[in-house]
Amino acid sequence: MKCSKFSHVGLVRRENEDNFLVAEDLGLAVVADGMGGHRAGETASRLAVTEIEACLRKMKDWLRLDPAAALDKAVQTANKKIWETARADESKRGMGTTVTAALVVGEKLYVAHIGDSRAYLCRDHKIYQLTKDHSLVNELLEAGGITAEEAENHPHRHILTRALGTREEVKADIGSWTYNSGDVLVLCTDGLSTLVKEDEILQVVEESSLAEAAPRLGELALQRGGYDNVTVLVCSL
Repeated sequence: MKCSKFSHVGLVRRENEDNFLVAEDLGLAVVADGMGGHRAGETASRLAVTEIEACLRKMKDWLRLDPAAALDKAVQTANKKIWETARADESKRGMGTTVTAALVVGEKLYVAHIGDSRAYLCRDHKIYQLTKDHSLVNELLEAGGITAEEAENHPHRHILTRALGTREEVKADIGSWTYNSGDVLVLCTDGLSTLVKEDEILQVVEESSLAEAAPRLGELALQRGGYDNVTVLVCSL
């Protein structure tokens, strides 16, 4: 797995609370979008990506036997670390983060997900969202309470219903797919997905080299206002 990367504070925020990690030797890519008080969001997202990598490196045998379980264990370990760090430091109470982690083992792609960052798969001129937002607006949308158009501009679209580190225990969505040669994986925080539509992501991926893809997507979000931190990874599978 090879990835291009882009992360920017955006044009409004003072600090970048996003973090990301690419460990090509593990076949691992992670994005995380932190939340909390002063610098607490950055701490939570940084702990998420570093703890997931560290845990997986300790479980290389388990990775071969049961990659999905190993990835879930890594996410749970990160959750515990963030939770305990917040409890030990009053200035970080309530901090948390989204996390979307992709792991390639053999011919399979595994994704662990909590929050509203996203994973997309680009294949054969189509784009598929692999993750489901854990947000109030998405719950309203699925229940038929609002339309897709209303969801795009809903005043509470950033309220999460699930996050890493805000509770002692958390459930991650774990999915697996068989990937094809030529497939492209896109991981991003909502600073990208709220400003750049799926068909536009696909178009940029198909028209760009791998090295150009992530920067082009990030710059597109900035051109449209850059209201939030923007992080995107584009990975060839």
